[in-house]
Amino acid sequence: MFEKSIDFLLGNAGPVIQYRLRKEILKNLTQTEEENLLEQIYQTPNFKLVQSYVKPNGYIGSGAHSWSNWHGTVLHETPLQDGEVAARLLSNYAIPKTHPMIVNFIDAMRDEETLRQEFSYIPPEIVRYDTRFIGLKSGSSLMVLLYTLQVLLGYGDDEYVKSFLNISLDAFCSFLSLNSLDEITKIRQSKNPKNNYPYVEADTYLPCSYHLTTLAYTQSWRTPKSIQAMTNALNHLNDIMHDDNSVSVKIGNRYYGPLWALGRPIKPFIADKVETVMYRRPLTEIAMLGVGERVDVIRESAENIREAIDADGILRTKFKKTSFSPFPTAYVDVRLEVDHKRKYALECDLTFWAVQFLHLVNEVNLK
Repeated sequence: MFEKSIDFLLGNAGPVIQYRLRKEILKNLTQTEEENLLEQIYQTPNFKLVQSYVKPNGYIGSGAHSWSNWHGTVLHETPLQDGEVAARLLSNYAIPKTHPMIVNFIDAMRDEETLRQEFSYIPPEIVRYDTRFIGLKSGSSLMVLLYTLQVLLGYGDDEYVKSFLNISLDAFCSFLSLNSLDEITKIRQSKNPKNNYPYVEADTYLPCSYHLTTLAYTQSWRTPKSIQAMTNALNHLNDIMHDDNSVSVKIGNRYYGPLWALGRPIKPFIADKVETVMYRRPLTEIAMLGVGERVDVIRESAENIREAIDADGILRTKFKKTSFSPFPTAYVDVRLEVDHKRKYALECDLTFWAVQFLHLVNEVNLK
């Protein structure tokens, strides 16, 4: 199935895709070839930018999930100067967890004084740090970010993160007993009708994209029983959710948007529908859970991708310019190809995703 796609990628893709294709899917890299490809990745502009933002204490950039607050300031000259964006790039580029930059970044995220220093540059960040453990179940706290970044960098199965793995699994399983999101939400009471929106309390389980990422990149939670529970929960979530759902999280007397709460159905990938390109990341992470095609949205997506690449192995699709970003964000995938103006670069990004997704699905289906 992948022969045409793999030949196309091997002949046209840049070093990040070449490395990930041969390391994760073909599994045919010699040590010398791996070192050579990694060295090419280390010379890419984005990696060099991240490297330039490493601080003496090991933390990378300033803050986390805060680029929009500091756009254009000295604190954030580029999005990669945000801790979350930097971690996502290192993860997307598959930089080994043993790389000194990652080892030191993990140490910084696990050192209380370093974190206090990093999240003290403005009063709101001080509050954010002091309340960092509130909202783990609802996906609305600084520690949700910091745990997930460690997961993305390869340290999610450590004892340090274990409690959040359990919370993430419970967040999904909690939905098995619900028939509607309304069963866990309350309505804010305000004199302004526009502010009378639904919310959940901070300690209410509400699965979000960060809970999903945490489970996708870890192994220690996996048993046949827990994988089946996730399968059931994901199918049930898509059955009971509505496209117009919205929800906030109440922490103290303030209301916050949850970190992409999964309160709406996850759509299958359809090549000629622009909006479904945005679902590549959650679809990939669901496939990473080891659920195979037992999750309906994964089965539908796999069927559509197979059809889309059937002719010549290349995935082509309609998309918005914002569907691909030069920098990874909390919601949009990064370009693995350095320059989309280069011939076939866009097709390489899309086709690698198709191969990666189908590989993850088929690995489970063949067991």
